[in-house]
Amino acid sequence: MPSRPRLLVIDDDKKLCRLIADYLGPMGYEISIVHTGPDGVEKATGENWAAIILDVMLPGLDGFEVLKRIRRSSNVPVLMLTSRGDEADRIVGLEIGADDYLPKTFSTRELLARLRAVMRRAAPPLPREQSSAGGESLIVAGPLHLDPNTRTATLSDQPLPLTPVEYDLLVSLAKAKGRVKTREQLLEEIRDRNYEVFDRSIDVHISALRKKLGDDAKEPRFIRTVRAAGYLFINPEGA
Repeated sequence: MPSRPRLLVIDDDKKLCRLIADYLGPMGYEISIVHTGPDGVEKATGENWAAIILDVMLPGLDGFEVLKRIRRSSNVPVLMLTSRGDEADRIVGLEIGADDYLPKTFSTRELLARLRAVMRRAAPPLPREQSSAGGESLIVAGPLHLDPNTRTATLSDQPLPLTPVEYDLLVSLAKAKGRVKTREQLLEEIRDRNYEVFDRSIDVHISALRKKLGDDAKEPRFIRTVRAAGYLFINPEGA
């Protein structure tokens, strides 16, 4: 029997934690729970997890600081929860490296759908012989290499650490090289279902990608902003 996916819930709302555990446990997940920011950091970075459900408002350290510390050593999928639902909170969380955001008014079905989506994006690929048509071709754009079969990226032969959402966004742009992608199109491609349109989340992920690519928004090598339209992946150095 395959092992059950291990989920870590970091939230000081004990009633909500019990609700999550009671719902996800019978769905095949192994649930661990901690209630403070410092305990969350220790647990998240000290063990292997399939995904983490992280509250914004925590005692000791808030969820943003917890996420920062997790991202120093791990790209584990992180689904953030907030009772406030402010766009500013979502922007900060996505900028730090959250994979998705969910207000605490969520239904259990939506929680499960979002959780499965972030885990699916982060899942290792099928072995090459199980991939359709022998696997996808390597995407090459100058010094940038993307391998959809292993979900890895390298820049100038150096590993490029990307979150699952950043990776999917970069692949989507690179596959459409030379064609403008609107924010709505990108949102549809990096999500597994139709969510409320949240354009600024795309802008945040593009900003994070540019930093990791060493790209300059004013003189881009890889990703160009097309005003009032979206984003365009270009050939670096005419590659």
